[in-house]
This record gives sequence, C-alpha cells and structure tokens, in this order.
Amino acid sequence: MPKFLRIGLHQSNVSGYTSKAWCIRRVGSTVFLKWGAVEVHGVGDGRKVYWTLPPRDKTVRCGTVQRATDYAKNAIARRRNHRYEPLTGNIANRRKTADRSAELKQALATILIVDIVRSTEKAARLGDSRWTQVMKHYYAAVRRELKTVRGKEIVTTGDGLLATFGAPAAGVRCATAIREAVRTLGLEIRVGLHAGEYKVSGTEVFGLAFHIGTRVAAKARAGEILVSSAVKDLMSQSEIRFTDRGTHQLKGVPKRWRLYRVEH
Repeated sequence: MPKFLRIGLHQSNVSGYTSKAWCIRRVGSTVFLKWGAVEVHGVGDGRKVYWTLPPRDKTVRCGTVQRATDYAKNAIARRRNHRYEPLTGNIANRRKTADRSAELKQALATILIVDIVRSTEKAARLGDSRWTQVMKHYYAAVRRELKTVRGKEIVTTGDGLLATFGAPAAGVRCATAIREAVRTLGLEIRVGLHAGEYKVSGTEVFGLAFHIGTRVAAKARAGEILVSSAVKDLMSQSEIRFTDRGTHQLKGVPKRWRLYRVEH
C-alpha cells in the first residue's frame, strides 16, 4: 500500500512536528483512501510516524479494475507533485504515556534550519527519477558537513533539514559549508539559525525555539544565511561578520526580532 507523507512544521503544535499523511490501497475495482495529521519522531531508520488523531477515510467504487488502477495512479501522481515523501513503513496509532512530563529534559542549543529555494520548480523540471538522485546527493552533502562540526540532525523536512549545535559558531560554519557544497548540485538554499532552550523526551524535541528558527529561515533570501539576535549576541567575540537586516515580525512568534545576515 503506497503511503505518502508531507513533512512540515506547524507553529501551533508545541508537542512536536505535525505533518499530513495520505494513503491509498486498491482492491479489485475499489479504491480505499485514508488521510490525516501525523507526528514524525526521530530520523533515518529510527523514524516513527503516528496518526495524531484517527484518520479520515473514503471508499471509491470505480466499477472496473482498469478504472480503479487509473484512479490510484493519477491520485499518486498528483500528490507527488505536491511534495509528498514516500513512506516505507506503516503509520501507527499514537500511544499515550501516563506522564510524559516526567521524562522531559531541558537543553540549550543553536538550531539550524536549511531549506532548498524553489525546490518544487526544480523537481518538476528534472522529473521524479533525476530529482530523487539530486536529493540523495544533497542529503549526503549536508550530513557530511554536519559530521565535520559535530552537528546533530533532528529531522528532515521534505527538502530541508533541522539540526542542533552546541556552539553558535559551529552552526554558522556548517551553514556556510552546506551552502557551498550544494551549489555544485545546482541547488540554492536559505538558512536560518536561532539559539534557545528546548525540551527532549527520547527521540522527540519540543519548544518555541524550533519555530523561531523556522521563521528566521523563511525570511532569508536565496543563498542567504540569517541568524537571530540570540545567535549574534552569543558571538560577540567571533571573527564572523554580520550585517544588520533590521527587525522583523516572525509569523506566530511573540514580539519583533532583529535579524542579521552572515557575510562571506
């Protein structure tokens, strides 16, 4: 049963990452659909996906096997064009714990958000097969640079990635290295960095700091690395140069934030 997942952050969800999943299954001339909100926990082979709420479902009786096959094929093609990511495993029902608050630990880190500029246009131009290969090289390059400065990958976001660093300078250096590395693939990225506290429970992470980092990245132009004032203030002794980009209202985030561009 093919499964497709759209990865993304939802600003009002303070308990993790919220995404949308869509599933399709054909039995004879009948097509079964299932969709709804899911939570994504962990990364790589250890990633788990849970239905946040019981999914909605629909049964489509097409009359003939050929019509049902065509219906499923067209439905899958439409969702691939909307950047759904194929899933290999099942989507489980969310298991509730008696007291999750007892497991939470506080952490402080510099948070990096990487996003490919105009990825949908590039994917449409290259086609699914070629784009899949480009994305494999892209993630390999990103993870190579993360390893160099001991960054920690938290989650992939469809065509981007979220990672944390113990020191802000390491995060900025990594962002610069990633930008140059992926340009050899014909890709341009935008990057946002923010420093703040968040909570950890097993492989899950929570906190407003991640949403602020996402909003900072959204303000960046193609090829630009933006940092929040929280990162800039921690790097007063650094040789890295910044240019003031003014104060900005970050969508869904309290107060206005001053942002800075990392200079080459």
